[in-house]
Amino acid sequence: MGTVRRKNWFTAMGILFLVVAAIVFLRDLAIWGPDFMVDFLTSQEITSEKISVAMCGIGGFLMILGLKGETYE
Repeated sequence: MGTVRRKNWFTAMGILFLVVAAIVFLRDLAIWGPDFMVDFLTSQEITSEKISVAMCGIGGFLMILGLKGETYE
């Protein structure tokens, strides 16, 4: 038979981080609009948009880590 890929929690947590970040982006886009979102991203203050960008980075890292996982026979 071929190789078997076990499920790991890195991929699941990566997807969770990406989904939560997308929800925050869509919520703020619906409430504030694109102009204010750009202002929030470029301001000096720590905002939820900047935290969402960090969450996308962490989620992407976890996805890569999970997909690079070991294969078992």
